Amino acid sequence: MAPPADRRRMTRRTILKTLAAGGLCAALPRAASAAPEGGDSAWRAAVTAWLQRLLRPDGGYAWPDQPDAHLTPTFAAIGCYRCLGLDPPHRAPLAEFVRTHHPSRLKKLEQEHRVFVFQQVQSLVWLREDASEFREQVLAWKKPLAYMKAYEKHGYPVFQSEAAAFLCRDLLKMRVDDLPPHFTEYLDARRRPDGTYNNTPAADGGGGHVMNTWWGLQAERILGPSAKRRGDAIPWLRACQLPCGGFTWQPGAEVAALDDIAYTWAAVRALKQLGAAPADPAACLRYVASLRNADGGFADRPGWVSNPVATYYALDTLDALGALAAPAPLAAARPAPVRAPLPADLKVFTIQIEAHGQGSPSEAVDLAGALRIHLWGAKNSAPGWIARAQAIADARRVPVTFFVANEEYGTWVDVPGLGTYSHTSDILAPAGAAAGPSLADRGPVSWAQFRQDRLKPLLAAGGRLIWQFGENEELVRLMLDDSLARSGYAAISTFHFGNPDFTLSEPFLNRYRLQIPFIALQDAHGNEPWWFADMTEGFRTLFLAREATWEGWLDALAANRVVAVRHDAVSGGKTRMHGGPDEVLEFVRSHENQWRWWDNPEICRPLVSIVAVRPQDEFEAGRPERGVALRVRCAWQNTTQGLPRSPLAELVKLTVDGAEVSPVLVAPKAPRGAAFADHYHCLALPDPAPGKHTATAQVRRLDTQAESSRTVEFNV
Repeated sequence: MAPPADRRRMTRRTILKTLAAGGLCAALPRAASAAPEGGDSAWRAAVTAWLQRLLRPDGGYAWPDQPDAHLTPTFAAIGCYRCLGLDPPHRAPLAEFVRTHHPSRLKKLEQEHRVFVFQQVQSLVWLREDASEFREQVLAWKKPLAYMKAYEKHGYPVFQSEAAAFLCRDLLKMRVDDLPPHFTEYLDARRRPDGTYNNTPAADGGGGHVMNTWWGLQAERILGPSAKRRGDAIPWLRACQLPCGGFTWQPGAEVAALDDIAYTWAAVRALKQLGAAPADPAACLRYVASLRNADGGFADRPGWVSNPVATYYALDTLDALGALAAPAPLAAARPAPVRAPLPADLKVFTIQIEAHGQGSPSEAVDLAGALRIHLWGAKNSAPGWIARAQAIADARRVPVTFFVANEEYGTWVDVPGLGTYSHTSDILAPAGAAAGPSLADRGPVSWAQFRQDRLKPLLAAGGRLIWQFGENEELVRLMLDDSLARSGYAAISTFHFGNPDFTLSEPFLNRYRLQIPFIALQDAHGNEPWWFADMTEGFRTLFLAREATWEGWLDALAANRVVAVRHDAVSGGKTRMHGGPDEVLEFVRSHENQWRWWDNPEICRPLVSIVAVRPQDEFEAGRPERGVALRVRCAWQNTTQGLPRSPLAELVKLTVDGAEVSPVLVAPKAPRGAAFADHYHCLALPDPAPGKHTATAQVRRLDTQAESSRTVEFNV
């Protein structure tokens, strides 16, 4: 540990002497403001050229693989320009984008995310634009916002987001002496005895987190003399540095003790605020330099792809260390990895994850066949449902395999210092596999217990764990990083039934692109697959394999030959993708005829379902006491909760053995949110004649008036 005298801020001369001693001057950039006239600025040109490739027509910046701009990469890009001492181009439309593109514009958030407001205000301040329009919004924040207890058992607010109350007041030059006391009490409760911070009250146990410590120390600075300080966080922060030079989230962390530019940035910035520097600044600088890629951007970790947030963290870390003033350009960047070509005999197949596992198995098979779904993950199905659906598919020769895809409600994982979270146990497994019991209703378990008691038997049975949802960045990083280090979550959900895209409301997920496959998650709701068809049709997960088998899916998952696709009303009729490497995306696009479901008569949603229901068909609605009941459902637009909302087609007539009949409409009212809980025409045949019969339902599209029909055969 360095003596107290070393805790003063490192000067430019000190840092350059350190660099020279370590032979690092050639590995670091210089700031635009400090570069000598006529000096080599190729490294800055590479960064700005890369940033400009992220600029989109609406005035904002996007993630490298996405066509639409987003507030978070825009905030990061503006921060990069600030570090470089440059003004971003097109400042006026850029400022307008920042003002008008809070992520709630894309999807109404379940609760306020104050960190996005901070990104708006900070971006405008960096652009030297008036941000006063946000003053009233910030003044309206009277206390920390409890997180929904359905997601975090105690309702603990997300610390990073609540720090915005302090940061925004500072940026907007508002008074802090009238800050509601709830905020200062909240801050005080989360300060550990060693001067660090984390998400839970210190009284709950658990040490600090380097990112939350940085947010907390900024709040202390803003409060000034009135802040209740305790402990000295400098030794703790220095102890976060790893031998590679980068920093991890906590000294001696037992879970996910990995380096990361976000942790390095937070530690270096926190140390600078405290008048100190890393114990080994030369190693830290080497680490940051190792993150630079040939495209001009920086990565979260060595060898990862560039992204704007990582690039901002890298440049701001160099700025905090005084290294942007080094009188030499950046050394050669890390070259792009050479990827092996895809096997020549691959095909594109579709998997639906957490599709319906209840309601009509017959209609599930119809949808799978019509939409060309090869693997159907049945969510939380009743005993026997998967076997019944598979038997129907096999009898009809529909090439779909049903498997287990459960959301294990009631599972809670406790991470000291961060909280106790649900939505941690979404599993995939082959039908009939001994994948182990759910931990639901067992009470909170540690991450170590979860790995031992849930993940281990799941993996042994050939199953996989997927990440669904979580808005606490610090917690999600730990679980996903630990999965990278020693297996765990095999995929991350993006497109979702109730969210256009989780990467929009949880933008930090973008850092895992190409590290953990991105998938679409149906997360089926409602009682019937027919009334969830908007979602079943609207987005899906594609995978490249030789055969549409469970083994083919696992192989694609391991090799990241996986692409999530959305094209529906939610995406504005545009095709949006999250996927693997460029060659995988190119393959998927070039084989669109194998999977495209819009404007494609070979893969399209059926307009009508007709099912001959018998007394023994326990999963079918309209089951008769004897004989046969013919049930006809027409296509409707659906609510996100799996209820009929507005009709797309209407029944013209129903015939049995060529004779027109008059079915009865069954349309129970929905309790709320939709007109009906169900909607079908039913014809009871209590005593049908023995032998083979046919029934035909003729329907009419309401938009085009085009008619079509569907026939079913049944034996008595």
